[in-house]
Amino acid sequence: MPRRIESFFIPGPAGRLEALIEEPDPSASKEAAPVEAALVCHPHPVYGGTLHNKVVHRLARGLRRSGCVVLRFNFRGVNLSQGRHDGGPGEVEDARAALAELRRRYPDLPYTLAGFSFGARTVVSLAAALGDAGPGRVIAAGFPTLDPAQLADAIRLRSLRIFIHSTRDQYGPRPQLQAFYDRLWGPKQLIWIDAADHFFAGALDLFEHAVSSLGSLSLP
Repeated sequence: MPRRIESFFIPGPAGRLEALIEEPDPSASKEAAPVEAALVCHPHPVYGGTLHNKVVHRLARGLRRSGCVVLRFNFRGVNLSQGRHDGGPGEVEDARAALAELRRRYPDLPYTLAGFSFGARTVVSLAAALGDAGPGRVIAAGFPTLDPAQLADAIRLRSLRIFIHSTRDQYGPRPQLQAFYDRLWGPKQLIWIDAADHFFAGALDLFEHAVSSLGSLSLP
């Protein structure tokens, strides 16, 4: 049976948001039906980030291979999404609206928030704002560390924090990311990918394998 793929629009706080939802591929996942729901956020809109970014695509596919149904969307002002870039706070609210739609469709599944770069920052901020109602885990790929003010939400986050990071990330240099990670209380996990840059150049297969190897929240 082919997997379900649907393009649609979500009512967002600044207008409609372009979205794509994909259920697991039965040929790649051990599960015939989704066992977890995941929201995936893309990198910075001002620098060309969209839901079709190659790292976001691999992140979503790795999650689907572990049994997740995955919702990706474009932040306000990107492609067919309405509104204008808000520098962060508005995009967190976009993600909140997308999460509400994902939870409406799959209310009984545990859920994950995941993102790359600006998207990683966004899901960390959303998860922190949700408090006890937050996700079972947050997957932050290429989490930027150059602005200390952006680290506060990750410090107070209560969910499991999984960082997947390039060894040569120019926006989160390895010494900075490692020092920041070492300060965090658990639960937490850090996965280093030997890649050429922030975008996991030359190592996207390794990146996707790392994501799929995380398994799902339904596992004991």
